[in-house]
Parts: sequence; structure tokens; C-alpha cells
Amino acid sequence: MSKASPEKLEKIRQQFEFEPYPKTSIDYSPKDNAELMFIHNLVTPYYLRDRMVIDPKNAIILDAGCGTGSKCLALAQANPGAKIVGIDLSERSVEFARKRMEYHGIENAEFYAIGIEDLPQLGLEFDYINCDEVLYLFADIADGLRAMRSVLKPQGIIRSNLHSELQRYLYFRAQKLFQLMGLMDHNPEDLEIELAVDTLKALKPNVQLKRTLRSNPDENRNEWVLMNLLFQEDKGYTIPDLFDGLRRAGLEFISMVNWQRWNLMSLFEKPDDLPSFLAMSLPGCSIEQQLHLYELFNAEHRLLDFWCGHSGQAKPKLSLDDWEIADWKATTVHLHPQLNTSEVRESLERSIKQQAPMLITRYLTSSVPEGVNFFVDSTIAATLLPLWDSPQPFTALADRYLKLKPVDSMTLEPVSVSSAIEQLTLAMQDLESYLYLLLESSD
Repeated sequence: MSKASPEKLEKIRQQFEFEPYPKTSIDYSPKDNAELMFIHNLVTPYYLRDRMVIDPKNAIILDAGCGTGSKCLALAQANPGAKIVGIDLSERSVEFARKRMEYHGIENAEFYAIGIEDLPQLGLEFDYINCDEVLYLFADIADGLRAMRSVLKPQGIIRSNLHSELQRYLYFRAQKLFQLMGLMDHNPEDLEIELAVDTLKALKPNVQLKRTLRSNPDENRNEWVLMNLLFQEDKGYTIPDLFDGLRRAGLEFISMVNWQRWNLMSLFEKPDDLPSFLAMSLPGCSIEQQLHLYELFNAEHRLLDFWCGHSGQAKPKLSLDDWEIADWKATTVHLHPQLNTSEVRESLERSIKQQAPMLITRYLTSSVPEGVNFFVDSTIAATLLPLWDSPQPFTALADRYLKLKPVDSMTLEPVSVSSAIEQLTLAMQDLESYLYLLLESSD
């Protein structure tokens, strides 16, 4: 997708002119999709990097490769008051994105039919850049990252992703097959799509490539085939490829977007009793090495979905395990905006009234390791209830906890301030690890 490859660039543009992506209905609103809002809310990546809670109002957000605008809408709804700028090679897609935002009453948005390499001509700098399902189309991912870096504010953050070479290997084989068949010599349309699907349908069930065929291949057939089997310039990458691209672009890795699902230790039945070689070597592994080991052990993720920013911008953070009482007393506790819903509050209030634990990990499940269930007991739930109205000083929540639990249930002795703080901080650390609670220090 560089200026040095105009033919390839034109192939990609033509594909999305023929079939704008995604084909999400214009009346669909992602507002109630807590998972999507969690990812697209600027609070999430900024807190992960800096442990600070930002106000996204007045931020300037770019959706690079916006397609038909579904992610622009999600970004606008997750960040009220932000300005949204969308760019895409396809004029048809950009026009649909404009109509989508107008339909939903989003006024502070503008769109341009340009490529990512032409971003400087807009004369804008961005607080956040969303580049979803685009970067892997570049001839060199560092080129795309450099182009976005050039218009990123010093404290800004980029979210982008790459197709996994390991997880999508059958699709890449299918693409090579259909290239040999001549189905991708020009922009594939209805005939090429039909030939690709018929070819896979004709295979015996035990043939590996048949696994790329969906159970209902006729549902949204054109979109699915073009984005998988006949995807022009599609390429796969590994974690080392990702980190190499970041280094060459002068960018610094922040986190995987679904970071809890990349926990290497979660792959082992007994994490505390590893084979000797792993027990000795894993503690010294870098983040890059740990992520690469994860994908080699278990290539389950279609996307290598990540956040990054300018090098050296991350603020140093003391691990919560090392916080002293003074650190906690200087802290303001926030609820993640995407947890502040009437549904979650009603569930919390039921827990309090019934004096029953609340399964809080049923909400924002993308931030929770698969299979993990975390319950909040009714006392902690009652302690945290004021957060659904406004952020609270930790000291105020500690006082509330003491009033709710003045005596030890076993000994009937008064609960000491130090004991109350210890119990409350342990619960908060668990909730903060999933970003349900955000802890902002005044120091």
C-alpha cells in the first residue's frame, strides 16, 4: 500500500469500491455493545499505558481505513465530544460512512477519500488513531506505522492490527490456490466469488482446505469471500514481525488490545509446577518473547491486535503490589466508563439487597482471561456503589467499608482500619487488573 506500488493500491481500492466493507446496516448502533465500547474508549489504552484517567472530550480521533464507518460510529459513541476524522481509499465507502454518521446524529465528523500515506496533507495531529484491518495490506508495515506516527501527537496512541500468519494459514493457502486459478488477476467480482465457493464445496470433507468454508457459505457471501479467500494483498505476520515493524517505525509497544487473552501462563495446567526448562527460562523473557511463545503454543487469535505510541512516552508506574498505605490514601478510584451502565448497577444493587456475590466478570468479558470467574461479595459491592455516580477518593470508600463491616464476622471484634484497608485494597487490585476499576494517584 505504498506509492511505489500503484497497481497493488488500485487493486485494493477497486475491491472495496465493488464491495464496501463492512456491510453493517446503517441503523445499527454499537452503543450497547460494551465489549466494543471498552476497546474504542480512549480511557482504556491511556490508562494501560499511564495509569491516568483521561477525558476524551475534544480529542481528535482518526479512523484510518474507515470503510463504511462502523468503527467511526463506535469511536464517536465511546468518546462523546471527540472529533472523528475518517479516511479511506474507497469513495463509495467514505460516502456510506458520512451517511452513517449523519443518520446517528454525529455532527463532529469529517471524511476524506485518501490513503494513509497522504495523511500529512490534512494538516491535523491526532490524539488517537484507529487503524483496524488495514495495516497488513501494506507492502511494509513500517511504512504504514511511520505515516500514522507522523500525524500522532506526542502523547497520542495508535491502535492497529495484523493478520496472524499462524492462525490464518489455511486462508493464505486458499489465496495462493485461487491466484493460480487466475481468480485474483483482476478485481474479483461475482463470477470469481462463485468459482471460489464452488471449488471448496467440491472438496471431500477431510480435505484441509475445506475447513475454510463456512457452515453457511451463502450468508453475506461476497463480503466474506472477498475478505478471506480472495482478499487482495492479504498477508500474515507473527509477533516478531510486529515488534520489528514498531522498532523500524520509531514506535513503542503498549499492550495487546485483548491483553488478558495473551497470558502465557494461562496455557499451562499447573503454572506453579512447570517443566524445569520453562520454569528457569520464562521469568527472564521479554514481553515480545512471551507473546511469541503464546502464539507458537496456541495460535488462536486471528488478529495481532495492539496499541502503540511514541517511544519514551509511557509514564513510570509503581506496581500496585508495592503500594504503601500512603499511596492508596492519595488515590482517586474511577469506574471504567463502559461499566457505568444501568444494567450493571441494577445487578450490583441486587447483590447488595440479597447479600449475594455478584459475578462481575460477566461484563466486559474481553478484558478477562478465558474461563476466569470473579465474584464481588455484597459488602464490596455496597462499598463501590457510589462509583456509579462519580469517582471517589479511596479514603471515602475505606470509611464506607468500615461502616458496612464494623465487626469481624468470625470473632465479632471491631474491624481495625488497617484490616479494612487491606481487605479493600485486595479486592480493588483484582478489579483493577481487569480495568473494571481505574486507580489514579494524585502524586
